[in-house]
Amino acid sequence: MSIINNALTGAHAAQIALDTTSQNIANVMTPGYTRQGTLMVSQRATQAGQISPGDGVKVPSLIRFSDDYKNLQRWQAASELSQRSIPQPYLTQLEQVMGDDTSSINSGLDGFFGALNAASVEPTSMPLRQQVITSARALAQRFNNLNEVLSNQQTSISRQRASTVEQVNSVSQAVADLNDDIGIAQATGTNASALIDARDQKIDELASLVGVQVVDQPDGSRSVSLRDGQPLVVGGRASTLSIVTGPAGSQTLQLSFASESFTITSNRLGGQLGGLNDFERDVLSPLRQSVADMASEVADKVNTQFSAGYSLSGATPTPPPPDGPLFQFDSSGSTGVLSVPDGVLPADLAFSSDATKPGNSDNLLAVIALKGQPISVASLGSVLMGDANTQLIGRVAMQSQQNQASLATAETVRNQAEESWKSTSGVNKDEEAVSLMQYQQMYQANLKVIAVANQLFDSTLAMMAG
Repeated sequence: MSIINNALTGAHAAQIALDTTSQNIANVMTPGYTRQGTLMVSQRATQAGQISPGDGVKVPSLIRFSDDYKNLQRWQAASELSQRSIPQPYLTQLEQVMGDDTSSINSGLDGFFGALNAASVEPTSMPLRQQVITSARALAQRFNNLNEVLSNQQTSISRQRASTVEQVNSVSQAVADLNDDIGIAQATGTNASALIDARDQKIDELASLVGVQVVDQPDGSRSVSLRDGQPLVVGGRASTLSIVTGPAGSQTLQLSFASESFTITSNRLGGQLGGLNDFERDVLSPLRQSVADMASEVADKVNTQFSAGYSLSGATPTPPPPDGPLFQFDSSGSTGVLSVPDGVLPADLAFSSDATKPGNSDNLLAVIALKGQPISVASLGSVLMGDANTQLIGRVAMQSQQNQASLATAETVRNQAEESWKSTSGVNKDEEAVSLMQYQQMYQANLKVIAVANQLFDSTLAMMAG
């Protein structure tokens, strides 16, 4: 009887819908889970005649509530958030170190020129002369301390970049493997929704490491590439990202796919790799050069001016700049960019401008005046010696504030993208509870139809037996 067949198809469809609803409820707290629905289609009548209503209902497939545009928004937001969050700890450390009044270069310069001013009152005083040497060493140590912080940050960035590259390779391979698994599932008629969820999660993870472009392929796979088009994943094959270290310690990214290799020169990497590159290029490298320039200029100008004067014995200082007579500058910075040799003695300081007048302080006053004279510093141009470090601190503070503002915006965009994704793909407990009751009622109603059909059949048999 068609009434029983129709009711059986209805009960079967309701059972599938209940299974799907239970799956959604079970995964209400599962990160990245995409809710599913049941697609029901009325079966056309197979019996001839205008009075045949149809052959019930069928479930040709389940619906996966996914929006590719919203997925793309999530991945782009993940990339931007990582790009802004990764450099902030470095910027915060620089602000704290450079802005510390007790250990900053500014305090070192103030101490050094303060000692020179004190010595100008009594140029022949050995204790005051020794204080100049002591304050010069303190200034050199402040330069070296900041240089060490910058060198440590450079080392940390190099290691973090290497670790991130390994993660990119691992996650890319996972996406490629899931592409294969999804293809097999679809070929065998298996529901691949869980595999697609896992792949989307991996792409989201990959997007946080480096900015990506994602393209859906007809076979169900997803191709993933860098923003400039270099392939990371094509079907079941993943590329390999590596680091090439130059002779000066510089790092260059290289991408190998199949038999091709690409050198990554773009500034649009995005993600953690992009954030590391941006910080190194825009903040760290210019700052290291600026600190080296400051140390070099201080050493050169002070040494040059001292070499024009005379010591207590009436002799001119030796050796000449840049190796003396007070500061030594090391351009490599391997043991510190600035130092004061142990052999410098208080009596060697050339305060006098007259070899016959050891108590003269004219050359000392010329050294003191250097603080108000311009020096050339990378990223700043020509700036007064006493203002150079202050401007560097201000520049770092501005870069940090700009990054914090961008980070706050990126966090807001990411949260909005997550909420937008959840509005389509997330599980709503209230909606699922309503669906559960509706499908339960549908199932029970179809069983009731079957019971009525059985009663009619029994009544028909009773009439025929009578």
